[in-house]
Amino acid sequence: MLSREQLLHLFDRFSTLTSQPDVKKRIADAVNDNQEAVAVTTTIQEEILKEMGVDPAYGLACLGKINMDYENDQDLMVSFYRFVAKEEMACEEAELGPDEYFERLEMQHKLQQQQLEMLKEMRNYGVDDQSAILDALRQQMEKEDFESESSLLSVDRIQDLVQNRV
Repeated sequence: MLSREQLLHLFDRFSTLTSQPDVKKRIADAVNDNQEAVAVTTTIQEEILKEMGVDPAYGLACLGKINMDYENDQDLMVSFYRFVAKEEMACEEAELGPDEYFERLEMQHKLQQQQLEMLKEMRNYGVDDQSAILDALRQQMEKEDFESESSLLSVDRIQDLVQNRV
């Protein structure tokens, strides 16, 4: 298994590389040539592992075992999930293009702000009411096939739920 330091180096180096315009272009060019973006990000990971003097096949296999070998290392696990998210973001940006990707990030940010407002509103109620609100939210999300917007309840809807719960 790769050491903690080796893994952290891999995560940091990958993040740095995938933030650079030439690497973003490399991934986008591959997508435009009908290649999978994840194949390019995997190649980049292999290149980093080679730089580190690690057999790429071994290093990639270690990534699949991090959850088991480092499950009690909270900091490493957070870094690992950031690494995974960074890879997903690099692939998504290459697949969507910079403009559409930026729009998607803006929409996600707006949704997160609305969710935060919903949670702030929920704090005004007791535990039983909060539980009822969350149950209604769960039902709404299931009904709407877990679409992003289904993760919101308006302040009016929350108030109606609490008032009609009696």
